[in-house]
Amino acid sequence: MTHARAIVMPAAQTVEVRDVVLTPALATDVTIQTLYTSISAGTERMLYAGQMPHPMLQFPVIPGYETVGRVIAVGSEAPAALLDQIVYVGGARCYVDVNPAWGGQSSVIHCEGQRVVTLDGLNPEHGVFLALAATALHGVDIAGDVAGKKVLILGQGPVGQLAARIAKARGATVIVTDVSTDRLTHAVADHICDVSVQSLSVHGVSDCDVVIEASGSMAAAASAIGALAAGGTIVLLGYYDQIQLPYMPLFLKQARLLTSKEWAPGDLQRCRDLMVSGILDVSALLTHRSTLDQISTAYSTALFDPHCLKLLLTW
Repeated sequence: MTHARAIVMPAAQTVEVRDVVLTPALATDVTIQTLYTSISAGTERMLYAGQMPHPMLQFPVIPGYETVGRVIAVGSEAPAALLDQIVYVGGARCYVDVNPAWGGQSSVIHCEGQRVVTLDGLNPEHGVFLALAATALHGVDIAGDVAGKKVLILGQGPVGQLAARIAKARGATVIVTDVSTDRLTHAVADHICDVSVQSLSVHGVSDCDVVIEASGSMAAAASAIGALAAGGTIVLLGYYDQIQLPYMPLFLKQARLLTSKEWAPGDLQRCRDLMVSGILDVSALLTHRSTLDQISTAYSTALFDPHCLKLLLTW
């Protein structure tokens, strides 16, 4: 195929569907017909607002890294067994005169066959969670062995929800916080704290071995230092312009401060297997659905509606 329909941001705060030209598929590539994508409320919001750094922020741009589709063609040097498989891929760079960041919001994608993840029995709609689930998994991994420990997770957006489920499945006592009552209704945790009403200290949260910051807010991270145990660990699982934390309480507690970079090799497959087994249930997190003919409304909902955890775009 030489053309596709793609979601394009021609400028900040503007999104549209337009025809794009595809670069020729390579021998190592597979061609994917897209079934579903989703909209990342974190990174795509920053792109939409014109806040992503160059070269990602170079308009016009095709966003998206949560694509599920069917392999409809396989290059001569790509695995032949992928033909007709339902797969996940985290974006593509197969466009002419359009910047891919990350290039997943397209009706047709060419990408290296080695980059795709077969769903192997996973509900295809749930495949759009793989990137965020792998991000959450990696954050819990770098926190170390959490079995029997008290883990506080700040923010119950998709990544925070997934991190809470993973930590609880590993035997942690999990405490979650958010300012959205609606998001907290979807939480899976031992203790659920609405911090729009009461602070962590009023909720009685203290001596946490691990704090996982998944809200993207430095203010939230700073407010949670008092709930950290001596020698405890803070994992920054959001994305931040700058790290701004009071040093004295970190110093007094000799806290470890860790940053988490997306996911490690194999994490996407591990998350797929956790979902297929039922250990990681994401069904309640798919809260909204839309189609391409409602794309402006879909982005508004996904990026700015606090009731939306995950929006599924059907192609």
